[in-house]
Amino acid sequence: MTSNLKKPKKHKWTFATRFRRQAFGWRSETPIKRVKEAVTEIKKTARKDPVLGAEGAVLLLEKLSPALEQVDSSSGAIGTAVNNAIDALVPIIADAPTDDTIRGKWLDRLWKAVEEDDIPYIELLLEYWGTLCRSPELASYWADELITPVRITWSKDRKAGEGYFKGTSACLSALFKAGRFKEILELLDLASFKFWHYRMWGVKALSAMGKKAEAIRYAEDSRGLNEPDSLISAACEEILLSSGMAEEAYNRYSIEANRKTTYLATFRAVAKKYPFKEASRILSDLTAQSPGNEGKWFAAAKSAGLYREAIELANLSPCDPRTLTRAARDMKIKEPLFAVEAGITALRWLVAGYGYEITGLDVREAYNFTMEAARNAGSSAETVERIRTLVADSSGNRFVSNILGPDLRVEPWKRDELNK
Repeated sequence: MTSNLKKPKKHKWTFATRFRRQAFGWRSETPIKRVKEAVTEIKKTARKDPVLGAEGAVLLLEKLSPALEQVDSSSGAIGTAVNNAIDALVPIIADAPTDDTIRGKWLDRLWKAVEEDDIPYIELLLEYWGTLCRSPELASYWADELITPVRITWSKDRKAGEGYFKGTSACLSALFKAGRFKEILELLDLASFKFWHYRMWGVKALSAMGKKAEAIRYAEDSRGLNEPDSLISAACEEILLSSGMAEEAYNRYSIEANRKTTYLATFRAVAKKYPFKEASRILSDLTAQSPGNEGKWFAAAKSAGLYREAIELANLSPCDPRTLTRAARDMKIKEPLFAVEAGITALRWLVAGYGYEITGLDVREAYNFTMEAARNAGSSAETVERIRTLVADSSGNRFVSNILGPDLRVEPWKRDELNK
C-alpha cells in the first residue's frame, strides 16, 4: 500500500560541503560556528517543509563526528555545541509527519553514525532513541533489536565493568517509549553497578506505572561516588511536584536540584519553580546552605528587591567590588540610599584588597557612583566622612587612599556645599 505521507525530496544543503571528514583543524571556534549555522539552516527549512528539515537533521548528525575528528575537545566547548545541536534536531526528526518506513531508514542511518562515533560526539542521541522512533511499535522493534546485547553485557559471567555496549541507553529509551516498563526494571536488575544515566529510566518507568514513592526510593538508591546528585535530586523533585507535593519538593530537593553556574541563576531558578515561596525565605535558605559565601548572594537579593538583605550579605563575606559598584551605578537614582551602601561596601572590599585585577579606575568609579547616589539621597557630607574613616582604617593598604586622597580632603565648612 502506498503511503500518503510526504517523502523527503532532494535538496542542496549549504552545510553539507562544510562537514566533510576531518574538515576542521584543532581549533574549535570555526566548527562551533558552522554547527550553529547548520542548525539554523535546518530549522529554517523545517518550518516550510518538516520532512525535508528532518532529512537535513539526519544528514548533519551523520556528518558531525567525521568532520570534527581533529577538533580539540578538551575545553568542552565543541561538545556543548554538539549537544545543543542534538537537543534542537531531535524534535525536528521526531515531529516530521512521515511513516515508519522512512523513519526506519532514518534510524538505521543514525544507528550507523552512532556505531562509527569513536570520539564520541553524538552519544547524547541515544537517550532520545525512543523519541526518535515516535511510534510505540517502532520503539518496540528497536528495543527487541538492542535488548539481547545489553543482557549479554550485564550477564553474571562477566565481571563488573567488563564489556560495554553503546546501545544501552537507546535500548532503555526505546523500551520506555514502547511502554515496556517492567522490562526496564528487570533489565536494570541485571547490572552489577549503579549508573544514574541508566537507572534514570527505572525512575521514569516506576513513575509512569504510578509508583511515585517507589520511584523516589529507586532514585535515592542510585546515589554514590561520581553519580550526579543534582540530576538525581531534579528527578525526585519533578516526581513530587507532579504529585502536588510542592512543599516537600522544596524542603527536600529545591536547592540541589536547581543549582546553576551562578548564585543569581540558582536563586532565580528556585524562585521561578516555587512562586508560592517568599523571596526572602528562598534567599535565607540558599545562604544557609553556603556559609562563608553570603556575599555572593548579593546580586540575587538585589534582583528580588531585598535591598536591606543584599547589603547585609555583602558585608558578611567578600563580595565582588565591581558587582557592588554596578549596583551603585544602576540604583543611584531609583534607590539612592541602597546605592550609597552598595558603593561604600564596594570601597570597603577594595580597601581590604579584594577584587580581580583591580585598577585605579575601579576605585574611582566606586567612589564617584557612591557620591552621586549620596547627592541624590541628600547625604553627601555624611558619606564623605564614612569613606574618609574607611580609608583611614586601611591598615597599611594605601592603594585606595592614594587614589581618593585629594577627594577626601574636604574641610568641614564645605559640607553644606556637598549636600547641595
